[in-house]
Amino acid sequence: MGRGAVPGRGRAGDERVVAVSGGGAHGEEGDDGNDSDDPDDQDAPTDRPERDARPPALAVVLSLVAAAVASLAALLAAPLGGALLGAATVALAAGSVRRSHRLLSWAAGIGLVGLAVGGYRGGSVEPLLVGGVALAVAWDAADHGLSVGEQVGRGARTRRNVAVHAGTTLLAGALSVGVVYGVYRAAAGSQPVAALALLLFGAVALASALR
Repeated sequence: MGRGAVPGRGRAGDERVVAVSGGGAHGEEGDDGNDSDDPDDQDAPTDRPERDARPPALAVVLSLVAAAVASLAALLAAPLGGALLGAATVALAAGSVRRSHRLLSWAAGIGLVGLAVGGYRGGSVEPLLVGGVALAVAWDAADHGLSVGEQVGRGARTRRNVAVHAGTTLLAGALSVGVVYGVYRAAAGSQPVAALALLLFGAVALASALR
């Protein structure tokens, strides 16, 4: 009794099975390839937005307010000194906008000249000392603001840092001016005007050093 042939068996059937399996494998590989070569994934933005290096707004405001106080105090002592302090205020604003430490240094120098001129022209001691402290606070707040902007950016939370820094400078300046004024009063006004100008320079320098 002969053996019946089973359909689909043999070499031809095996080749058909292999072909079907191979097609399925290629299909899966194609799916994986599509996942890895997705143009949407390649076009996805990877760059972070550029950091805003401008000084914090609070630092700029504190600097300009302190500079305005210095200008008013110098104006009460001597009009020419007040005019020079006004020019220093403009220079401080320009330095903050242009992010230039050099402009801030020039502004402080102009302010010191204004205080010296006020003392030389016989201005009262008290407003000149107040102007010296205010000038130190104005310059220091602007300079610190530039440093903060360069390090962490304007968008960071820096209000507390800026406020504490400005308050520390104000306290150091007030203590320095208190010592200077005490020396001046102890001398009973016998010191010449040139010596008073030197005392003003020393007060501002000490306030800046203790910032």
